[in-house]
Amino acid sequence: MTQFTSDRLLLFGATGDLSRRMLLPSLCALDAEGLLAPDIEIIGTARSDMDDQGFRNFARESLEQFLPAQRRGGMAQFLNRLTYQPLDANEIDHFTALAEKVGTPKQGLSIFLSTAPSLFEPTIHGLEKSGLAGENVRIGLEKPLGIDLASSKVINDAVAHAFPEDRIFRIDHYLGKETVQNILALRFANLMFEPLWNAAHIDHVQITVAETVGLESRVAYYDDSGALRDMVQNHMLQLLALVAMEPPVSYNATSIRNEKVKVLHSLRKVKPEETVTGQYRAGAIGGKAVPGYDEELGKDSDTETFVAIKGYVDNWRWQGVPFYMRTGKRLPKRCTEIIVQFRDVPHSIFHGRGAKTVPNRLVIGIQPEENITLSLMAKVPGLDRDGYGLRSVPLAILTPDAFADHQRRIAYERLLLDLIEGDQTLFVRRDEVEAQWEWIDAIRAGWMEQAQTPKTYTAGSWGPSAAIALAERDGVTWHE
Repeated sequence: MTQFTSDRLLLFGATGDLSRRMLLPSLCALDAEGLLAPDIEIIGTARSDMDDQGFRNFARESLEQFLPAQRRGGMAQFLNRLTYQPLDANEIDHFTALAEKVGTPKQGLSIFLSTAPSLFEPTIHGLEKSGLAGENVRIGLEKPLGIDLASSKVINDAVAHAFPEDRIFRIDHYLGKETVQNILALRFANLMFEPLWNAAHIDHVQITVAETVGLESRVAYYDDSGALRDMVQNHMLQLLALVAMEPPVSYNATSIRNEKVKVLHSLRKVKPEETVTGQYRAGAIGGKAVPGYDEELGKDSDTETFVAIKGYVDNWRWQGVPFYMRTGKRLPKRCTEIIVQFRDVPHSIFHGRGAKTVPNRLVIGIQPEENITLSLMAKVPGLDRDGYGLRSVPLAILTPDAFADHQRRIAYERLLLDLIEGDQTLFVRRDEVEAQWEWIDAIRAGWMEQAQTPKTYTAGSWGPSAAIALAERDGVTWHE
């Protein structure tokens, strides 16, 4: 891998929603903490017609809205780093002007590409033609990277024509979340878990990504995508891979991504009856009435806004252990969590004393709260001649309490810094992306073959009743 710390960062889609909410606030926060190089320059580009000062004004408004006041200490310094160049990716001549604006980096150039997928190929072509794809340039790619395996290969081939794999940074922002990274620390920095982290001791795993929002500003994208492509193909499969992977040799990009891709290749093909799809109808969220999906969209659609899947990882460690995944919009609360349900003790010595044991459960909360909770059995204090009281009690790592001296970060802070410095550990390799799409495409093919359409569910509920049955018929209850 070519190692260099970039002294210039080029943001495509710099006036878009992602930039406004995440990228500019992340960069400003990094700059305020002295984590960016003192001489780094940040160049924004998009179709919007504005000059340097116009972009700085746009950035200031974004920071005031989306970055907490206590993290804006270096805002004036940060704004002075910003320049802007208008660009239409379909106009090759515009890239010449962009190259002149960027100039020749002294150390290296990092590019963050957040555009519509239809613009990926012309953008890469323009970068190559204008000399902005040299050996001291790396590129970060924001999803979606295609809508299936075939389209993903087209995009990856186009990028690979200009950039080698060691300079391509495919972004899954979930990998930038602290608690997601903490999965590795939990598993591989603590002796107690690894001997139990297998089919002999774990009954099942649940992964839930629940949203209360509907379409918001993602109308066109989401109706072409649906929950399976939008959430399962990337975020949820990455979470599954981190939970299920074998211990890597060391904490580096090659070792960790090698183990993740092994998990993805071990995923068993899912049968249609092992999935449930749904689409929300009108209901209420937080006591407020909300419309149904078709009403929000303004037309009838068969796009799924909810999906539940029972999957299996066919290898020695996980044989026979179901991985239940569910994600949906307009659910009762916003949360992302992983549940590792251990098996019960093989024999309880307390049954004769009227006490019942409950299997241990590990809950990894990713959002909105970042915490890790392990439930353990403990004796209830007190005197009882006839019984022996047991109760499941939590042993918790609450991030705000355990690390009170650390501020909660935006996930993109970690990812942008790693892009600038050239660390690929938290980015997705091409073979990972293609393994994910291969599994997802097989699920969609099964739906089409069975003519499976989404079941309706009321906004504010936990999805179609069939999703509850998917787990309940195995004696499993979704964690809520």
